[in-house]
Amino acid sequence: MTLSRQPAETAPSTLADTGDSAIDLSSLSPADGEDLALETLILNRLDDDKAQDIVCIDLRGKSSMADTLIIASGRSHRHVGALADHVLRALKDSGHGKAKIEGLPACDWVLIDVGDVVVHLFRPEVRAFYNIEKIWSVSATGTGHTVSTN
Repeated sequence: MTLSRQPAETAPSTLADTGDSAIDLSSLSPADGEDLALETLILNRLDDDKAQDIVCIDLRGKSSMADTLIIASGRSHRHVGALADHVLRALKDSGHGKAKIEGLPACDWVLIDVGDVVVHLFRPEVRAFYNIEKIWSVSATGTGHTVSTN
């Protein structure tokens, strides 16, 4: 899986549309490289755990709350909880143990805030109801950057 960092409005609909080309790390600042490593860690963990409909939105220049927003769905309460737990463990193992988490007891919508990267994990019905992709001009039908490989 390769991550392409493009604004949501101009991003390809799927990862395959990018030509599966990697990012030129020489054009990124050191902080961007750390963010990219963090994003890749989270995306790989979600992909390994069979998260569904993974979307990565570049928020640079749009919001000061974070640089990247990652949205994914789990099949059930238990799957969303497991996804969150595995992402938190991966973050802790890689030295990013200061992540803040909300919504873990109910597992309908779990938010993990790692600073420059914010992860939203939903059950499909809850994701459809809140439709947060629309806030950032990314439709669920594919005008944004979808990272799902399954």
